[in-house]
Amino acid sequence: MLSHDSLKELEAIARKAGDAIMKIYDAPDFEARIAVQAKGDDSPLTQADLAAHEVIKAELTKLSDKVLADLPQLSEESANIDWQERQQWDTYWLIDPLDGTKEFIKRNGEFTVNIALIEKGQPAAGVVYAPATQTMYSAAAGKAYKNGDVIKARQDADPATLKVVGSRSHASPDMQAYLDQLDKPYEMVPMGSSLKLCLVAEGEAHLYPRLGPTSEWDTAAAHAVALAAGAEVLTLNGEPLQYNQKESLLNPYFIVK
Repeated sequence: MLSHDSLKELEAIARKAGDAIMKIYDAPDFEARIAVQAKGDDSPLTQADLAAHEVIKAELTKLSDKVLADLPQLSEESANIDWQERQQWDTYWLIDPLDGTKEFIKRNGEFTVNIALIEKGQPAAGVVYAPATQTMYSAAAGKAYKNGDVIKARQDADPATLKVVGSRSHASPDMQAYLDQLDKPYEMVPMGSSLKLCLVAEGEAHLYPRLGPTSEWDTAAAHAVALAAGAEVLTLNGEPLQYNQKESLLNPYFIVK
């Protein structure tokens, strides 16, 4: 279990990675410096992704808790680790150095640094840092925080209008079909990156249906925050969303509530 002190160290690492991102985000020659490349799945890759990756990779090995410092790391920017090796991992770091790269390129502020500790297929702790707004979500030992204050998911069992979080950059026909079958009025709350799960965790939304593609590093840290805040993250079969259980790093569709 991650201690309070280790969580503070993890938050500091996320801030340092966020600082590296913001140096590029705030640069007068931003358009030239982002140097967008296409990843294997055609999603964008920028200098900011790589800069944040290098910070996190190095800083995690300096954690005071040597057991945590020595854990394997799986990052979006270093994901070419064989399944034969990964399936031996019981506990490891799962990292997205810059989640919401499309939002970063649009310069709308809705992008995050995601660092999660995975134990036995579940997110045991995590930090989600939005450097453009200096907003820190974190979770460990069954408690979730926003900028140091404890947060809880909404507990109103039967709201008159559902607040439903939707992706700002990834609309899907499946999502619309899901919304059409809801049995009460709903209000859409558009948001980018892993901040969507965090809105449910802090009680600003009731529901986040993700009926489109995501990878495990996209969700793990915010999943930890949501769980610690009392929310559920379930596949469409009603089972808990899990990590590192198969060769593919793609998540199934899921619902956060």
